[in-house]
This record gives sequence, structure tokens and C-alpha cells, in this order.
Amino acid sequence: MALLAVLLPLLMLGVVLALGRYEELLLPKEQDEQAAERAKRAALGH
Repeated sequence: MALLAVLLPLLMLGVVLALGRYEELLLPKEQDEQAAERAKRAALGH
């Protein structure tokens, strides 16, 4: 039981960190969206 009390919080921390990395990959940042929009406008000549 003591081992579970030590390992469970570490496991939960790992899950939270992994989900944070996944979110960064899944959702682009606002600056990235603005850069993509500028590139799209430049390609269209607007």
C-alpha cells in the first residue's frame, strides 16, 4: 500500500504532462494561426 501511495501521484503527474503535450500538438497557438493566415493571404496575392 505504501508503494501505491508513492507511485500513484507520480503516475498521475505523468498523465497530466502527457495530456499537456498532446494538447499543444493538437491545438495550434494563436501566433501560429496568424502566421498561417498571413501566408495564405500572401499566396493568394491579397
